[in-house]
Parts: sequence; structure tokens; C-alpha cells
Amino acid sequence: MAPTYAQTFAEAKTDPAAFWLNAAASIDWEQKPTAGLDESRAPIYAWYPDGVLNVCHNALDRHVAAGRGENTALIYDSAVLGIQERFSYAELLAKVEKFAGVLRDAGIGIGDRVLIYLPMIPQAHIAMLACARIGAVHSVVFGGFAPKELAARIDDATPAAIVTATGGIEPSRRIEYLPAVAEAMGMAGHKVSTVIVHHRDGFAHQRSEFAGTDATWHDWDDLAALAEPAAAVPVPATHPLYILYTSGTTGAPKGVVRDSGGYTVAMDFSMRNIYGVGPGSTMLTASDVGWVVGHSYIVYGPLIAGATTVLYEGKPVGTPDAGAFWRLIQDHKVDTFFTAPTALRAIRKADPAAELMAGYDLSSLRNFFVAGERLDPDTYAWAGEKLGVPVVDNWWQTETGWPIASNPVGLEVLEPKAGSPTVPVPGYDVRILDGLGAEVGAGEEGNIAIKLPLPPGTLATLWGNDQRFIETYLEQFPGYYATGDSGYLDADGYLFVMGRTDDVINVSGHRLSTGAMEQVLGSHPAVAECAVIGVADELKGQRPSGYVVLKSGAGISEEDLAGELVAMVRAHIGPVADFREVRIVAALPKTRSGKILRKTMRQIADGKPYAVPSTIEDPAVIDELIPFLRPAGR
Repeated sequence: MAPTYAQTFAEAKTDPAAFWLNAAASIDWEQKPTAGLDESRAPIYAWYPDGVLNVCHNALDRHVAAGRGENTALIYDSAVLGIQERFSYAELLAKVEKFAGVLRDAGIGIGDRVLIYLPMIPQAHIAMLACARIGAVHSVVFGGFAPKELAARIDDATPAAIVTATGGIEPSRRIEYLPAVAEAMGMAGHKVSTVIVHHRDGFAHQRSEFAGTDATWHDWDDLAALAEPAAAVPVPATHPLYILYTSGTTGAPKGVVRDSGGYTVAMDFSMRNIYGVGPGSTMLTASDVGWVVGHSYIVYGPLIAGATTVLYEGKPVGTPDAGAFWRLIQDHKVDTFFTAPTALRAIRKADPAAELMAGYDLSSLRNFFVAGERLDPDTYAWAGEKLGVPVVDNWWQTETGWPIASNPVGLEVLEPKAGSPTVPVPGYDVRILDGLGAEVGAGEEGNIAIKLPLPPGTLATLWGNDQRFIETYLEQFPGYYATGDSGYLDADGYLFVMGRTDDVINVSGHRLSTGAMEQVLGSHPAVAECAVIGVADELKGQRPSGYVVLKSGAGISEEDLAGELVAMVRAHIGPVADFREVRIVAALPKTRSGKILRKTMRQIADGKPYAVPSTIEDPAVIDELIPFLRPAGR
């Protein structure tokens, strides 16, 4: 009889070391671990301290060796170019072996860092896996990041090489990468000696322009033509696989370090138990390889599971319309789809009745996963009704690398609750703490924390700075990892995430969640998406102010809508919220990963200095929003 969620969760909580040592049996080891957990440096823990393996081998070689080499590993679908390409496991392995040979010939080996600055093209997969193959540590930077941000990451990771392309392609423009890379290299104190460029047609700047610089700029294809394939190099389980810098970082970059063994086990475990994905499955994650979701569920997770992964170069709307996702599901017979709530809201805004969906065959789809931003109950209900399959909210962070809470559909399908990512995943002992670190009761909001040790696959430390790791995440509540989010566990053990702890506002001495107010606003049939921020108020400390984007064809006046929304918040939250301000805006400022920039909005509204994050999707949105955030007389 298959274990239930409750049984699995209890086993992981009772004896984490034994539970995860057993889970490690599902992957290939050069030297199998005999110990699950090393606690000698607590509160910094290490998983599988005596294990040795290679992550690339587990993602590619072992599937080929098992006779699945002709199975499709990767589908590249570029809506901006109108092309599709397929790579079998054997074909992808051959390309990775070759590029691993390129890196090896460039003098790169175990522990050397390689900065990857690529768009959503197959070379991103190949470069990442090639690094893993030879024990190099990759750091993927989102393609299109500004030179200043790129330079900061160069100085922090001190890479031996940069792998890039001539540019990235957006629906309405082309982004030249090479000038940005060159400028960043000039700004950085650390000097990179090798740059490898994948050529894409249609870009103004070419590799040859930078021949006179300190670094040597190579053509990817030229080097690959000369390289001999490189074998997989076994490394300790504790060896760093990659560094990933958190989005929106200010000051010194904060590089999350992921280990090799724990991450491989976590990907294997999560694909089977959370997503229900394995050989024969096709998973499409509409994110970017530059974000944690892309690392885990575009690249490593599906391949470790032996499934087919779809790499999508396009947008949810505009390439060409709001039916893009439905076309992808039909064309590639996708059974597991993963995207961000902001993408669903954009689709719903453009096509409220989901008329475009009717033109596609979605019969292959089994589950539709959503993470990255709060999934409001109204969007959740809309997606579930239109798609006719489970819409599974899951909640996690760059730091954790895989979901903290989800409906574990691969293990046991639980009854969902709107507004909740369901339950803590086995391995995450989630507690709700008050400001002093004491646990609070069911239904009572507080700080979401995870009792140590964190499970495998989560951050091992911050790059080059164990003390900063401890101070940032482990000191606030000794014995716990502080997520920085607030929420509550209900009587059934379901987790409700209300937002960042700094999104809890103080109105006349009452602590109120802006996330709860956003849930109310988002339930109005005319609202496509919304944000609530706390604005400084001399009398009350803070007052909530709402900003809403309307659905297409909403047909309601701002005055009428404001009145209805204020009444709804009073009815659901109470007069204590003192909610009076609602403004209709054309768009909300977001990062490229879909997170609304509430902190920046709050700084502008309060008249404080602010910096537009380099991760912003469209800087013009901030300029358009300023008159609404700073009305006359404020």
C-alpha cells in the first residue's frame, strides 16, 4: 500500500537523517552515503557528508544507460522565432559532453566558477549541465540584467569564464548582450579571462568587436568543433553545484549556494511526490533559467526524473496572443504545466472568458502548478474552471530551491483550499512564531519559520559568507530558518501565506495583513490584479492604499469600483482596516519573475529615496504610477 502524505510527513519529521538517507537510494552514486546528515557545524548542516556523485550523470547518462537514450529530453519552442527543436537524451548528452570538453580545454575544472548569461535557448541547458559534468560551479544571471548588476555578480562569484550569446529576443525588440557583458567586465574588479559566445543572427554587435580587450572572446561553435567529449567527474555530495543570486538584492549580492547531492535527491523526490512526473511525462515550466524555478523545474528536476522538459522562449500574452500557453500544451502534449500567478492574471485580463482556450486540445494536461506570487482565490477559481484540471498552488523561495508547501499530488491528492498552497511538504517542519519566537495557535497569523535542519536541496550557505547566512536567516529565531513571510496554519494543518513580514502594516495600533486585503480586492469580478501598500500617516501610523488593474472590457467607473471595493474590505476585514483609497492603474511594477514591487511603491508613496531594481520588467510603469502614488497635496 502506497504511503499517505501524513505517514510520509511524520517519517521525515521524526528522523530526518534516516528519511533522507532512504530517499537517496533513488539516484546514482559513485560512492553511496552511509550518513544522512552532518550536524557538526550546526546551525549550518550538510547532507550526505560521505557521498560522491555527479549531477549531470544523474540528469543524462543514467537514462541513456537504462535504454532511454531515444526518449525526448528537451523541446525548444521559440514563439519569438517560430521554431521548434527536439533533443533526445542521447543527443543532449552528446552536446553536453562536447561543451564540457570546451570548458575543460579552457582550463576550467572542479570548483571553478562559470557565469552564464544566456536567453531561453538550448545552450542554457547545455552550459549548466556541462559545468555540473566537470565539477565547475555555475552562476546563471538572468539575460538582460544591467551591466552594474552583472559586474557585482562577477566580483562576488569571481568566475573563470563567462558564457553568453549575442542577444535575447523579446516580442517587440532585441536585447544586445555583448556590450552589456563587456561593460560589466570593465566595471568589475575581478578580471575574467575567457568569454564564450553563442552566435544568434540578427544582432548588431558581434564577438569580433571585443577582440582587443583583456579577455579572449571565443565562438561557441568553433571551440565545440575542436573539443573532445568530457566524462562526468565525481564530486562530494557537499560540493557546490551552483550559485544563484536572489532577485531584488541591494548592497552586496546574496549568492545562494546549492550543493550537489542534496539537490539531486530533492529534485528526484519533488518530481515524484509533489509533481507526479517521471519517464513518459512532459513538463513545461514557463519561467526563465535565470530564476530558481528555471534551475529546478526547467533544467535539473525534469531531467533527473527522466521526463521531457519544454524550454519556452516567449510570453504568456503577445506571442502572439493570450492563447500561447494553450498552444504549447496542445503541440507538445504537456501533462504538467508550471507558471506564475502573474502570467495567469495577464491571460485573464486579455481574455476574461478564455475564448482562445476553446481552439486548443488540452486533453493531455493533468495538473497546472502555480508559484512565485500569491495566488489569489479569484484567479485560482477562474483557472480551475476554465482548464478543468487541478490548479496546484505551491510556495517556496530561491533559498529553498523546491516547494515548502504544496498539494503533493504525486504522493496523495489532498482537498485544496482557495488561498492556501495546501500543506507543508515532507521534510519542511513549518511553525508559526510570534515576534519572540513562541509558537502561536491554529489560525493565528505570525512569522512563518522552518525548524532546522532544512531538508536536502535547500541553501547550504551564502557564497563566501557563512556568517551572513546565519545572520540573515538563522539568528532571528534560534533553531529555525526565518522565511521572512507571515501567515498561519489552520486547524487542518493547511498553510496560508499572507505576504512578506514587512507587508504587515500598523493601522492605529492594529497589525493588518495587506495580503488579506489583496485577496478581497482580487475577488471583485472587474479586477485583474491588485496591490495594497501601507502609506505613512501622521495620525494612524500607516493607512492602506489599493491599486488595481482592470480586466479587459470591465465597464465600470473608478468611482463605482472604489465604492464597491471599500465596502468589500469593510465587510471582510472590518472597519479596523480603515481602507478608503483605491486607484485604477494601467499596470503594476513587477520584476521579470512576476513579483510586484510593493516595497518600491511604498517608498515612492512615502516620499522616501528609492532605487528602481534592475530586475524590473518595464521601468516605464514606475513613471506612469508615480502620480497615483504621490497625488497632489500628499
